[in-house]
Amino acid sequence: MTGPSFLEQLRAHAPEALPAHLPRDPAHRVPADLRAPHGTTIIAFTWAEGVLLAGDRRATSGNLIAQKDLVKVVVVDGTSAAGFAGSVGHALLLLSLFAVEVEQYEKVEGAPISQDGKIRRLSTIVRENLPAAMQGFVALPLYVGYDPADPDPARIVTFDASGSIARNRIGYASIGSGSDFAQASLKKLHRPDLDRAGAITLAVEALWDAADDDTATAGPDLIRSLFPNLITVTAEGAAEVEEREVRAATEVMLAGRSRRPGG
Repeated sequence: MTGPSFLEQLRAHAPEALPAHLPRDPAHRVPADLRAPHGTTIIAFTWAEGVLLAGDRRATSGNLIAQKDLVKVVVVDGTSAAGFAGSVGHALLLLSLFAVEVEQYEKVEGAPISQDGKIRRLSTIVRENLPAAMQGFVALPLYVGYDPADPDPARIVTFDASGSIARNRIGYASIGSGSDFAQASLKKLHRPDLDRAGAITLAVEALWDAADDDTATAGPDLIRSLFPNLITVTAEGAAEVEEREVRAATEVMLAGRSRRPGG
């Protein structure tokens, strides 16, 4: 019996399914001509009712756009969500393993896993991918959680390739190639008392600022009806923000930017 960990189940019965099964020789680098899709940019911040997580839709492959409608943020369970930046294939595997790991624990133990427990388990999964990261397939998550039963209910956590955990306590964070521009926007506009409409507006504003200066980050595409994906995590649970709300906030933002295209 391997206990409540799905990773231990894999390690015992199907080790080839683990990211760590890849060759560990860091000399086996990714060839320069290999075009593996990468995804950016992810942001997260606190607002009056909890935490909001958002991501743009673009994946790049070198200087090409590999995908225009990639979903980079997912609901993990009722109190948490996660997004990713980096190697798309590895990142999707990491988040899938993480969601199953949380589900496995709760089925076996018959109780929800704590926020700290989920963060530690995600850290372990990221560490499993270290051999691939050393070969160039870096995939990093951004975790958000909100549990009103916790003394400190809101969590925003980033990780490095070794699985090191960095708890964000200033109320906002961003990862990916456009993160510097998005974080600068958040630094100026974020307020922890934002209502829902204000939080959605802030998300589209910050991602627009990232797309304005980072070629790997996509702005909204009104022709194809492609808008950033937003997830809220509150005392009511984790849920995706409907496209109509994101579209409305985007149209207001674009109208304002058209009057001041330089800022």
